[in-house]
Amino acid sequence: MEPLPAMLAALNLVDTGARTSEDIFTGPSQWSPHGRVFGGQVLAQSVVAASRTVGEERPIHSMHGYFLRPGDLEVPITFAVDRIHDGRSFSTRRTQAYQHGLPILSMIASFQTVDEGLDHEKAMPADLPDPESLPDDRELLATIDHPMARYWATGRPFDLRHVEGPIYLETGAERVAHQVVWFRAKGRMPDDPAVHRAALAYASDYTILEPIWRRHGVAWSTPGLKAASLDHAMWWHRPARVDEWLAYVQESPSAGGGRGLSLGRIYTRNGRLVASVAQEGTVRLPSAR
Repeated sequence: MEPLPAMLAALNLVDTGARTSEDIFTGPSQWSPHGRVFGGQVLAQSVVAASRTVGEERPIHSMHGYFLRPGDLEVPITFAVDRIHDGRSFSTRRTQAYQHGLPILSMIASFQTVDEGLDHEKAMPADLPDPESLPDDRELLATIDHPMARYWATGRPFDLRHVEGPIYLETGAERVAHQVVWFRAKGRMPDDPAVHRAALAYASDYTILEPIWRRHGVAWSTPGLKAASLDHAMWWHRPARVDEWLAYVQESPSAGGGRGLSLGRIYTRNGRLVASVAQEGTVRLPSAR
């Protein structure tokens, strides 16, 4: 199956019909060469599971999740949704993703009835180059003879283009803790806004920790690099389609103690702020032990 249909299939969770204290859904995992489930996939599936228990008139506006264990590609994931609260305007859900009887991710999400109110947004950085003018990451990755590089080149459902240049092999001379990445799905997506919100969560996990590594001259190919996402928070501000170009503006305000924090803002091509992201991850190098 091609990457985009495979992602959509993973997001098409099966409702088991179980109605005890929780709503139970199941879903598959997409293959990856390192044998672990991609964190963005589990985040997106958890968003879908929680959304299935809330009416369409209340879209998700925020979520906070913790990655607890690596996911097993060979085993389906079970999603248990606890309907914590339903108020006049807001609904709260807790989703636990399980494999082998153990949680691999725990997430709390909030949903709100569409409403009007005060409106402002931080402006998108000026003079960003058009995504069409940037090298396609797939072209560079296709020249690297490594299973992960081949997977990133052809197996991901999103096209990624780094404004400052990718850090797969090197980070460049400038040690900065920020970057911008244009991305969009590799094909037309369904028109369902809930699917686009879930897919946005999926894509938000791809490059969010890279500003930490760029600041210290650490490339993906650095021998002994070990990195893992610890938690992920996201706020949806405005609707957006993920099959149209989006600019992911990222920065890392701090790293220390074997952990690093990155913040991100996602904009439409015409400058509308559609989502904000925060993630902390572990970053370990042999020389830092």
